Amino acid sequence: MDNSRISLRPFNISDANNLFNWANDENVTHYLRWNTITSIEAATNYIQQVFIPHPWRRSICLDDCSIGYVSVRPESGSDQNHRAHIGYAIGSDYWGQGIVTKALKMAIPIVFNDFPNLVRVEALVEPQNIGSQKVLEKVGFKKEGFLRKYDFNKGEIRDMFIYSFLSTDQIL
Repeated sequence: MDNSRISLRPFNISDANNLFNWANDENVTHYLRWNTITSIEAATNYIQQVFIPHPWRRSICLDDCSIGYVSVRPESGSDQNHRAHIGYAIGSDYWGQGIVTKALKMAIPIVFNDFPNLVRVEALVEPQNIGSQKVLEKVGFKKEGFLRKYDFNKGEIRDMFIYSFLSTDQIL
């Protein structure tokens, strides 16, 4: 994959068709907090109501076509603004090509720049999501531990691995 074809940018309403193309796949949304998107109208609404107002959510683009996202949400509260959570997804047609790894390597320095008080970016990953664990490790995130019955998602309390990347860490 030619890395120059991969970019990050804010979402636009015009991304609705592309969002629908990858977010209507249960394989993509299985580990996400949000459900599969079932129509272009729902995709448009989701972009307007969730993606655009988000503090830091970017479209992962291949040749400027939206194929996924990366988002970073700083913790709320003045005593917690040193920490943020990262999440990401990409259309299943693009799995295993290194696109998300490249996108995260692009995103991390931007995020630390955009949020000057940020010291730590965390990711929670289900044990079954091996692909996501590999992405984080290739970027340079450190696996810190296993959290039993930690996170509630889609009606279940699930186990999680926690990963972190510090502002002083080096991207691999």
